[in-house]
Amino acid sequence: MESIVIGIFLVIVDGSPDDTVQVLRFSPPTSEKVLLAAGAWDGTIRVWLVNDNGQCEGKAQQSIPAPILDAEWTDDGARLFIAAADKDVRLWDLASNQVAVVGAHDGPVKTCHWINGNNYQCLMTGSYDKSLRFWDMRQLPKQTMMLKLDLPERVYCADVVYPMAAVGLASKKIFIYNLEGGPQFVKEIESQLKYQLRCLSIFRNKDNQPCGFAIGSIEGRVGVQMVETSNTKETFTFKCHRSAELVNGYQEIFAVNDITFHPQHGTLITCGSDGRYSMWDKDARTKLKTSEAHPLPITCVHIHASGTILAYAMGYDWSKGHEGNAQQGSKIVLHKCLEDMRPRSKKT
Repeated sequence: MESIVIGIFLVIVDGSPDDTVQVLRFSPPTSEKVLLAAGAWDGTIRVWLVNDNGQCEGKAQQSIPAPILDAEWTDDGARLFIAAADKDVRLWDLASNQVAVVGAHDGPVKTCHWINGNNYQCLMTGSYDKSLRFWDMRQLPKQTMMLKLDLPERVYCADVVYPMAAVGLASKKIFIYNLEGGPQFVKEIESQLKYQLRCLSIFRNKDNQPCGFAIGSIEGRVGVQMVETSNTKETFTFKCHRSAELVNGYQEIFAVNDITFHPQHGTLITCGSDGRYSMWDKDARTKLKTSEAHPLPITCVHIHASGTILAYAMGYDWSKGHEGNAQQGSKIVLHKCLEDMRPRSKKT
């Protein structure tokens, strides 16, 4: 696939949802065209075609009767899985514009991830019902649950980079699974963070194999954790999304709403309730860049597989309660990122 080149600094996407965007997902690299999907709390999910110059053209829209909490593309970029607060998992076929329920939980479905294994394919979903479920999509429209794993707490965040799955729970524990040949529990890791987990993203080693994860909490802090290591220096935390100056004698601390790793550079971007995004080099333990403050919190971020472009969404995240809700809707921005997220050369 050709890389996207954005000639200008950023692009505002037309037709953003009226409510806060919970999830942004670029179509996979195997897709013929570059598509961007956005799922929102008002139950709408939209898809845009992203042209080579970064301009966006609305291609499809659907609505379901519940807030959308996660979304995931199929390998061909022709269909989207949708996880929602009404306990259902849906599949949206863009060509026919039909939406079908393909799985269900006993509580809101917080995460969904497509697993493309060496000898099987399935959808992994995590829920507030304290379970992880795996769905066989070969018998559609029949719902076929391959496996149900009971968990000690609600699923708050998760990620899959085959053959690893990492699932963050309300108890601040992270469960690690090996998906090779079928999901197998590997270990339970206690979070280094003291407060509620908000987001999780797996990173790869120099051999391009998944080896660890970064987690973000509501307390303006990120933890970097290797799954298998005897070197304690490879596991650490850092502060982020906090006010530079004191406000009424105190430092303001904001939630880390999302984390995404750059597919080529291995650097990461975080976004927060302070309305800023920051780019980091975890290996050099340095900050690469921080944006200016946006008028609203940044709720989610995603990077296209080419590594040239990122998308982020602004909207109210209820971090200041009901009184902070001015019903300002949402805004989605495309931004070039290849150079901004490139690790800096080491000084000799």
